[in-house]
Amino acid sequence: MAAGWLWRRLCQGSALPVSYASRIMQKQCFLPNSDLMGARLAGSHVDTQEPKTNPLVSISDEPETLYKRLSLLVKGHDKAVLDSYEYFAVLAAKELGISVEKVHKPPKKIERLTLLKSVHIYKKHRVQYEMRTHYLCLELKYLTSSTAAVYLEYVQRNLPEGVAMEVKKTKIEKIPEHIQEPVWDTLPQVEETEVKS
Repeated sequence: MAAGWLWRRLCQGSALPVSYASRIMQKQCFLPNSDLMGARLAGSHVDTQEPKTNPLVSISDEPETLYKRLSLLVKGHDKAVLDSYEYFAVLAAKELGISVEKVHKPPKKIERLTLLKSVHIYKKHRVQYEMRTHYLCLELKYLTSSTAAVYLEYVQRNLPEGVAMEVKKTKIEKIPEHIQEPVWDTLPQVEETEVKS
């Protein structure tokens, strides 16, 4: 009740600006605890509190998957767009603390199509069309699965129009038990027999 009266009083006839009055009321009505969503006023009753829950965050007991290398092959028809996207992808990797092994540009692919200008005659009059596909390869090394998922989500959402991306992941795995020991140590000994001729 007192908080509502103070609010009306501050907004109606006081010399304080409304923005200042609203800041004062926010400090008085809501608790500054980070674990609480907010407090509701119900007349003169005691404030009730709701705990924060984030449905987007999930906690699992599964171990992280480790990747030795994450290779991104980006292809598009405009070289300037690929150069700009390279700068963006490398900057995003550095911000997340991912080490960039190398960035290289494989040779471009050119497709040419030759057509006759005339429909029926004049075979010497032709038109050539070509389609150039430029490539860009980014190789990132030593990533966890969660870091790779976050990076790929961010980079793929900001993919420009007319640009395609292929992702190759090289996973680090433990050597299986049956391969750890050499096979020749477990084979039975074979006796050599002499052949007389």
